[in-house]
Amino acid sequence: MTRLQGNNSNRTVLVIGTLIAAALIAVALFAVRGRPAAGSGETVSFNLAGQPVLGQEDAPVTLVVFEDFKCPNCKRFEEEFLPEIKTQYLDTGKAKLVSMNFPFLAQNAGLPTDDSKLAGQAAECAYKIGGNEVHERMKQIIFRAQGSESEVWASKSRLKELAGSVEGLDTAQFGTCLDNDETAAAVDADEQQAVSARATGTPAIYVNGRVLPSYDAATVGAAIDAASAN
Repeated sequence: MTRLQGNNSNRTVLVIGTLIAAALIAVALFAVRGRPAAGSGETVSFNLAGQPVLGQEDAPVTLVVFEDFKCPNCKRFEEEFLPEIKTQYLDTGKAKLVSMNFPFLAQNAGLPTDDSKLAGQAAECAYKIGGNEVHERMKQIIFRAQGSESEVWASKSRLKELAGSVEGLDTAQFGTCLDNDETAAAVDADEQQAVSARATGTPAIYVNGRVLPSYDAATVGAAIDAASAN
C-alpha cells in the first residue's frame, strides 16, 4: 500500500486553489494523518450512490476500493490481482467492486499540478459519459500509462490523448468534461469519504465496510468468502 506521509507535529499542509471545498478537503487530510487507521473489526459505512461498479449491482458482497492513479501499488492491484478477483468473484455474481478516488500523492509530493486529482476527474468523466464499462476501460488505460509519483504526467492534454484509445468514449464530450472540471466535485466527495473512513493509503480496500490489511488476491478473496458465509 502506498501510504500517506507526515504527521501533525512537523508537517505544514499547503492548500492550493481558491475553492472552499478544496481547502476543507486539505484540512481533513491533514487531520486524518494523526488519527489511527480503522481496525479490521470496525465496519465503515459509505455512500455508494452514483459510483462506478464492476460486477453485478445486486451482488451480496461489496468491495469499496480507493485508489490514486499515481500509486504504483494501485497499478499492481489492477493489473496483477484484480483479474483473478474478477474471474472468481465479480463475474460469478458473488461480489461487486465500487471504485472511488483518494488522490493524495501529487499533493504529498508538492507537485505544481494535482495530477492525482486530474486523473480521477478523467475516470469520472468517462463514467459520466459512458457508464461502468467505459469507466473501467479508462482506468485500465490510465494505469497502463502511469508515470513517476514525483512528476506531473497526468496532465489534461495527456489524459485527452489516452481517452482516444478508450472504446465507446466520446472524446469530444470527454474533452469538454475534463476542461470544465465537471467531475471535480465527485472526486472531492470520494476523497472526503476516504478521509472519513480513515484510509491510510492506497489501494484501500473495504469488504462490506471492513478494511483489509492487504490488497493481494488471496486476502481479498478470503474476505469475500468470509463475508459470504456470514
